[in-house]
Amino acid sequence: MLYQFLQEPEDFLHHIRRYSNALTTTMVFGWRTPTYEDEKMKQLFDGFSQFADLNQQGAAGMVDFFPILRRLPDFLLPTKRKAKILHQHEKALYLSHWLNAKKAIDAGTIPPCFCVGVADAQRKEGFSDDLACYISGTLLEAGSDTTSSTLYAFIQAMVLYPDVQKRAQEEIERVVGSKRLPTMEDADDLPFIRCCVKETLRWMPTTILGAVPHAANQDDMYMGYVIPKGASVMNNVWSINMDPSRYTNPRKYDPQRFESNTKSLYDSAVDPDVSQRDQFTFGAGRRICPGIHVAERSLFLGISRILWSFTITPALNEDGSPNLPNPEKLTQGFVCMPEKFKATIAARSQERSDIITREWQQAETEFLDPQSKQWSKIPDEVRNAISG
Repeated sequence: MLYQFLQEPEDFLHHIRRYSNALTTTMVFGWRTPTYEDEKMKQLFDGFSQFADLNQQGAAGMVDFFPILRRLPDFLLPTKRKAKILHQHEKALYLSHWLNAKKAIDAGTIPPCFCVGVADAQRKEGFSDDLACYISGTLLEAGSDTTSSTLYAFIQAMVLYPDVQKRAQEEIERVVGSKRLPTMEDADDLPFIRCCVKETLRWMPTTILGAVPHAANQDDMYMGYVIPKGASVMNNVWSINMDPSRYTNPRKYDPQRFESNTKSLYDSAVDPDVSQRDQFTFGAGRRICPGIHVAERSLFLGISRILWSFTITPALNEDGSPNLPNPEKLTQGFVCMPEKFKATIAARSQERSDIITREWQQAETEFLDPQSKQWSKIPDEVRNAISG
């Protein structure tokens, strides 16, 4: 990703998406996405967008509120017909990923990944390939879009809040220096970067309604309202994260608000005192996002290394004035992100540019097949992380 930032900085959203998708496919299926032009990755993100558009239509909500409408023929309900077509494409994508992984498992050529465990469970439990493909495919969907949307939001925050960027880079300079990239071993010594991770998740949550409804398992009472057993309950992440009684001036990007919070994202998310939780972007209750640990590490590495490598400033209009994005303009759907914006991303020095280029070339030579750009050898750190 950093190397692609150097080569084509104007396409930073593409590079972020490829990074998050490749990270997820490696963990779930054992292969990486080498380029943004990969047709299956583009289909995944296009599917997100189309499903989001579909869910904004009034007919989708009507079918939820009045299930009897589902009995109408497709020609009377175009939304239903389009949803079926999208589902067919999604299922075909997920099934192809799963069957390819299963074939590699049978051949003994697959690297350590989540699908190995799914295949073992399938042999024991006897569930279908359709179910297996959605178990793995849902993880791919969840891991790809949320991480990339958060990193994209971080880039926007750096455009809008240069003082935060300056302080974060000063901390990295003090701890890491200019001769190497930050690693996970630096996390405890980079508390402000960890604050940036938390604040990005709070300031621009990707799942503003918790993505997936929960359900009450018994009758409950809240503020005089009865919540009956079985009722769907949405987690209004946006309202909680933007509550001024919890966060002063909530639409300001201010990592310092988390300076006294040294907990990991998971430890904070399960704190029985909900007033002490840092944000609710990963949900709440027993169905909290299982990828929270992966997200914390990938966001820390992404944010710290982007800041180590680059200076992020506003793009300029034709008259030379800064073209500042509007942080209140978000895309709509299950997963939200800032509407597309421009930014200027430049290497902080030739020395850092050379380090990025050298490290990428070394990794490419040691770990990737020269033709396919797929793994020829899995790095020990990746292998241990997945196996663990």
